[in-house]
Amino acid sequence: DANFSLLMMTLLHTVLALVLSWTGLSSVLYIFSTGLFTVVALWTARLLLRHAWYTHKLSCFSKPQTRSWLLGHLGKMQSTEEGLQRVDDLVQTYKHSCCWFLGPFYHLVRLFHPDYVKPLLMAPASITVKDELIYHNLQPWLGNSVLISNGEVWSRKRRLLTPAFHFDILKSYIAVFNSSAKTMHDKWCRLVAEGKTNLEMFDHVTLMTLDSLLKCAFSYDSNCQQSSSEYVSAIVELSDLIIERREKNILHHWDWIYWKTRQGERFKQALNTVHRFTRDVVEKRRTLLNQQRETEAQSEIAPTAQKRKDFVDILLLTKDEDGQGLTDEEMQAEANTFMFAGHDTTASAICWTLYNLARHEHYQEKCRQEVMDLIEGRDGQEIQEDLSNLPFTTMCIKESLRLHSPVQAVTRSYTQDMVLPGNRTVPAGTICLVSIYGTHHNPTVWTNPHEYDPQRFDPSNKKSQTSHAFIPFSSGPRNCIGQKFAMVELRVVVALTLLRFRLTPGVNPELGSSRVRRLPQLVLRAEGGLWLQLEPLNTPT
Repeated sequence: DANFSLLMMTLLHTVLALVLSWTGLSSVLYIFSTGLFTVVALWTARLLLRHAWYTHKLSCFSKPQTRSWLLGHLGKMQSTEEGLQRVDDLVQTYKHSCCWFLGPFYHLVRLFHPDYVKPLLMAPASITVKDELIYHNLQPWLGNSVLISNGEVWSRKRRLLTPAFHFDILKSYIAVFNSSAKTMHDKWCRLVAEGKTNLEMFDHVTLMTLDSLLKCAFSYDSNCQQSSSEYVSAIVELSDLIIERREKNILHHWDWIYWKTRQGERFKQALNTVHRFTRDVVEKRRTLLNQQRETEAQSEIAPTAQKRKDFVDILLLTKDEDGQGLTDEEMQAEANTFMFAGHDTTASAICWTLYNLARHEHYQEKCRQEVMDLIEGRDGQEIQEDLSNLPFTTMCIKESLRLHSPVQAVTRSYTQDMVLPGNRTVPAGTICLVSIYGTHHNPTVWTNPHEYDPQRFDPSNKKSQTSHAFIPFSSGPRNCIGQKFAMVELRVVVALTLLRFRLTPGVNPELGSSRVRRLPQLVLRAEGGLWLQLEPLNTPT
């Protein structure tokens, strides 16, 4: 490769000299052009040498057929139903892992077996790095938040954020979930009364989860389920633009190109709206908190009972071991991350759970009876803190998270070589793509993996379940910090929906049938939406 690069540089210089001599251009331009060609040639040589090195180091992993040595598997990762079916083929063929090259730029190991996934996800956070392939595009929005940061910066933020997800805090959010779900269900009842019984779930449920998160994060009632909100519209647009940037054009991965495009301009505008909103909330809340402290310090009267603390309140009050809290910039990053990571993933999980129960009437009815037994004798149709009394509903939710996991994969890289079973080693710096979808659908791990069977999660069967076979929230030190929050909201919304409506598969107007084609983007969605038929129920209160 070194000789090849030297030969290419010599040829380029010769051609350039001939062209400039023929055109009569000045020697100054020749020197400048020669320097530019030298830089490009050296960069190309380095890229090719790096590609050859990774190709050799990853030869211990099976490699699916490539387009060429240089292009690798570029263009073969598709965010479509066919792309998921291709993952099924990879799992069937390679059982546990394979290597994958996106041109000479990105070198990956794809893993889809618990024995290979576990060492990577359980590795110490000190050697684990969030790679740039997936997370770089999120940085303008989420800053150096707990989702993206690494090393000691990540460790400090994780410690500061953990109290915000304590179960005692989550219990105070249950009333919010009840309220937001009721708003959505009232809207459904009005639509059904107008004859619109066939509804697309993602549009409605995403607005409901955004409504909930705004109340839990900022104590802000956006009324976004009833009318448009500039902030909510900006969040939806940012999510769509991130998907488009990642999947449509590889040149958009480079910032200096992307920010000059029309999409880049739209991203900046939406970003300004989101950051302005979050900044204003944090500044006002910090000022209010300082005023309350001054008032309490000057008064001899004991402080009155405070309102329920939201996410921003908790972040403002939390301190590290040195007595230092989060800066305003850090607060904004974490609040933006809470909104980004919490709304789409939870909405996807709720929608697919309702879809699976709509397709399996006997499971749906068993869940409904469990919910009715839970609220029997209560004044209103509300789910309270006794969520542990919904064991079968929880089993159905977990099976849906396995079959239709909202996040299809997580990526990691490591600062040192990682040893895996079978004498395989992942060299430092390699991107490890942990396929949640592949692991959840691996026939060597799950019997009939494409069938919906909630009994897999019967507590009596838990001992037979392989460690790291079920990882919808990832695992290890860098797992999803909001997984308990998500599970509480999931159980409340699913339970209330089954209490108030009977669900059956709907008809997708684009396809003209009830057939569903999965659409793996930032989260798992469905082409043309996920449609269900709703029948209101007159359940006793």
